[in-house]
Amino acid sequence: MSRIGNNPIAIPEGASVEIQGNMITAKGKLGELQQEFSHVTVKVEDGEVHVARPSDSKTHKAMHGLYRSLIHNMVAGVTEGWTKELELVGVGYRASNQGQKLDLALGFSHNIVLELPTEVKIETISEKGKNPIIKLSSHDKQLVGQVASKIRSFRKPEPYKGKGVRYVGEQIRRKAGKSA
Repeated sequence: MSRIGNNPIAIPEGASVEIQGNMITAKGKLGELQQEFSHVTVKVEDGEVHVARPSDSKTHKAMHGLYRSLIHNMVAGVTEGWTKELELVGVGYRASNQGQKLDLALGFSHNIVLELPTEVKIETISEKGKNPIIKLSSHDKQLVGQVASKIRSFRKPEPYKGKGVRYVGEQIRRKAGKSA
């Protein structure tokens, strides 16, 4: 019995969910998302989305919770949106943006310029005495996570000094270094 898959998804005010064949569409004030599904049946009843599986096979059990989570993330995304914040820790590490272009100075001989998708809104915050912060927001949780992961991959936090690009609130396991 899937505990996650059996939970109904409440559709908030101002959002709508439509099912056509094996495609589910969620619309809200922030945008529209589509997701194809298989191995499960999805029904919209009384302002709630119900996901059910046809049998107790291993594949159906696995897909039951997965599609319920994906649909929940779609509904939450089109109503509230998703945000990720990245922090640049290191001397001389800077971030700036012009429109959808993110310019990163991460200690390499050149700046990294990254063109972001139009669905992702970007904001860079640079205050004196604090680490620069990159704030990504969109209605698509998967896209925000993918872009944030790409930015983090340019300079992952290293375990000795903790320098690099990290998520805000992320704990880095530190190593002791050389003992003299």
